[in-house]
Amino acid sequence: MKQFNQTIYILIISLLISSCSTKQQLDLEVYETSAAGKNWSSVTEFNVDADAPVIKILPEQQFQKITGFGGSFTEASASLLNTLSLENRKKIIDAYFGDDGAKYSLTRTHMNSCDFSLSNYSYAPKEGDRDLESFSVEEDREDIIPFIKEAMASSSEGFKILASPWTAPPWMKDNKDWRGGKLLPEYRDTWALFFSKYLAAYKQEGIDIWGFTVENEPLGNDNNWESMHFTPEEMTDFVKEFLGPQLEKDGHDVKILGYDQNREHLEEWVDEMYRNEETSRYFDGTAIHWYASTYEVFPDALQYAHNKAPEKYLIQSEACVDAEIPKWQDDQWYWSKEATDWGWDWAPEKDKPLHPKYAPVYRYARDIIGCMNNWVDGWIDWNMVLDTQGGPNWFKNWCVAPVIVDPEKDEVYFTPIYYTLKHFSRYIRPGAVRIGFENPDDALLLTAAKNPDGSIVVVALNQEMEARDFELNLGESSQKLSIDAQAIQTIIIKEQTN
Repeated sequence: MKQFNQTIYILIISLLISSCSTKQQLDLEVYETSAAGKNWSSVTEFNVDADAPVIKILPEQQFQKITGFGGSFTEASASLLNTLSLENRKKIIDAYFGDDGAKYSLTRTHMNSCDFSLSNYSYAPKEGDRDLESFSVEEDREDIIPFIKEAMASSSEGFKILASPWTAPPWMKDNKDWRGGKLLPEYRDTWALFFSKYLAAYKQEGIDIWGFTVENEPLGNDNNWESMHFTPEEMTDFVKEFLGPQLEKDGHDVKILGYDQNREHLEEWVDEMYRNEETSRYFDGTAIHWYASTYEVFPDALQYAHNKAPEKYLIQSEACVDAEIPKWQDDQWYWSKEATDWGWDWAPEKDKPLHPKYAPVYRYARDIIGCMNNWVDGWIDWNMVLDTQGGPNWFKNWCVAPVIVDPEKDEVYFTPIYYTLKHFSRYIRPGAVRIGFENPDDALLLTAAKNPDGSIVVVALNQEMEARDFELNLGESSQKLSIDAQAIQTIIIKEQTN
């Protein structure tokens, strides 16, 4: 009888140990930004309802490998940094690239001038210079190049740079203008050489360019800022017959991304780029922008592009709240639907539903989550720094940036957009793989990724006016959590040992 009781006792203890193991808490860190005033605040206490919905993280379901997140080195941003004290200049660069900052891993810059330059310029201004003997990046040596170098010094893990031209020099174009027009056929070889010269010049400065987009917004414009038009067929032929072979001949290891404009035309572009093996040979991927809608992610178009070329990159290369003057030190404005973009006022009537009034924080978080959940592997913001006017900008098309500065007073304002981007860029590292999840709460948007070090990152967005409870489940471990009303949250789950 005594032996029987001992057996029962051992069995009960074993069941209790087993029960405890199934309820092991996740080892995690939580950071939150909210309309209530949190900006990347650590959260350690949660008051959770007992019946909270269970969100299951499914690391065995794997999707695209992440290339990175970041913003753009523009002449506008770089020139503003030049006006600040060395202390504030370093503060901003470290906030974007340092180990305690957003740790940007994927960036963009412009080749020749763009709308967020101080003036129109080209690295090869001499008309008829077919061999580009006058080529020089001297224009960048006072602003963009020092900005990039200081970012490189701040970043312990490094970052990739994507370079984009807004236009060829006017003398290479049929309309001889900075705006609109097309590349003359007789200068296609010279324009391809231009890309190669740019790579070599930046290499000489100690800066490696990871990739190119062939043309910023090839659908173009004729009356605004620098632009040059391509059809899908024209761009594909240029890459196939001139740009790809030139870069290959010169021994450059660089990625080429096609298109580089809004998602609503994505299908026709990837159809042409990836029509066959010959046309797709030099294209490493596709770049996209978000300006077709402040609200719609165009998931069908993103899915189509991925399915057309699943082994290629799909990178969001530009995004900003445009046609708006940023509000200075007013966090609530960035959580307000009144902080809308150009489409609310100027979009054609048929497109009005795509441009509702929409808070910038929601727009950024919602778009990045939607992009990630539809195969996009990289996401790049536009200007990193602008002034209180939303410039400088030679065309005066003002925009909003995550960091706003007042150069006259040497003051810096980190907007909620900065913290929103940090929720993705800091802990979802290059080489991470997006993973699956089951989420029964339709009001809570989220995405998840597993890093090369084994950690898992979940980013959640709550747009509701009340806090939401949930239980996060990973295998045999779980944790009850809550997210504030109007908040974005990053949850880092350390590598599980069980």
